[in-house]
Amino acid sequence: MEELGDNRVRLTVDVSAHELEHAVEHATNDLSESVKIPGFRKGKVPKPVLVSKIGKDRIWAEAVDSHIGGWFWTAAARTRLRPISAPAYDFELPTTDTEAWSFSATIEVQPMPEIVDWTTLEVPRAEAEVPQELVEQELEALRQTVAELVPADDRPAREGDTLVVDLVGDTGEKQSDTVVELGSGRLVEEIEVELTGATVGETREVSYELADESTSSVSITVKHINEKVLPEIDDDLARSASEFDTLAELRAEIEGRIRAAVDAEIDAAFRTAAVDVLVSASNVQPAGPLVETRARELLDGFVRSLGRRGIAPETYFEVTGQTPEVLITQMHKEAAQSVARELALEALADRVGIEISDEAVKDLVREQAEEAGDDPAKVIEDIWAHGHQESLREDLRLREALDRLVADVKPISTELAEARDKMWTPDKENTEPEKKLWTPGSKEPQ
Repeated sequence: MEELGDNRVRLTVDVSAHELEHAVEHATNDLSESVKIPGFRKGKVPKPVLVSKIGKDRIWAEAVDSHIGGWFWTAAARTRLRPISAPAYDFELPTTDTEAWSFSATIEVQPMPEIVDWTTLEVPRAEAEVPQELVEQELEALRQTVAELVPADDRPAREGDTLVVDLVGDTGEKQSDTVVELGSGRLVEEIEVELTGATVGETREVSYELADESTSSVSITVKHINEKVLPEIDDDLARSASEFDTLAELRAEIEGRIRAAVDAEIDAAFRTAAVDVLVSASNVQPAGPLVETRARELLDGFVRSLGRRGIAPETYFEVTGQTPEVLITQMHKEAAQSVARELALEALADRVGIEISDEAVKDLVREQAEEAGDDPAKVIEDIWAHGHQESLREDLRLREALDRLVADVKPISTELAEARDKMWTPDKENTEPEKKLWTPGSKEPQ
């Protein structure tokens, strides 16, 4: 890489003979499919015949044109370049696919920001508190799992009861001894309402609307009514519903589990706040093209997520009342913040000299492959063959930079941070962009 000044660099890229041979093979196959040569079907033209008809230069040009972009972006990732303009290529066509080849590309890049001394930054961190109502909810859920059902056939059904019923649909199909629980939310609302107050032996007719706005009906005969009797919240509950002998031990386990979840949320929020404070204090300003590219990625990902749920964008806008313009503006803000965070962390990684070894990348791949049930060696080979290890390396590098940042900043209470926010200063903006939870490796805020 050669720096040319004015945030422009020239990148010279070496292409191995193996990669070039692969590109020529692809180009030959593609041209064989598109070029018409009398006496041969498309895709069946022998290479010597193809070369004699269109010439080697045509094949070399096709090979370079179809692969040079991939070679450039792989090299840019390895050198941690952030291009903000299209590369201008300079090369001479190769004359053989048995030798290495090289080309150069001139590109304008995002300048690395000058970040402040992050050890002086103060970042709000919440205190972990376990709401007792959550503990009580967990205990109540355990009570439900060991509740006893006792007959209550001598009274009308009410919410919370478990009924045994016979169902006859409008087609005459019968389902005998069906167990339903009133108030569980698993029944159609019309059926819930109609069964409340019913007595044993009583038959009720219910009509209800289906998802396609048509109507259906069912005849329901109540055969038995059972009442749920909940145990006391005591040591007996602990022994019957858990591995603990006392209620105190059970409470301690529940509180510990909730506290761990709360701590994880606080840690994630603190990490997000730390990098956002660094971005703000350093006034990191990402270049427009980087933000536009990231915004398109976010928007495309959002549309794909709607598609996976079977929702058309038009339906989403109609249901939420949001407009495409508002969504695009929101995506643009999130993209700008996402890119700014990565730039700030990259500058920090450069400052402290963070480097990620091949073995560290492979360890990450092994871990993820084993979790997915894939062969780690095969996944590693595939990633290295396509040059994808560099994006993983950068993810790990930014994550380590964030770990360093979080360890060095000074945590302060959220109350103190809120009090300071209320104090007006001339350089304070009237509004701040909405912040989403983000971690390195995520192109889209999580």
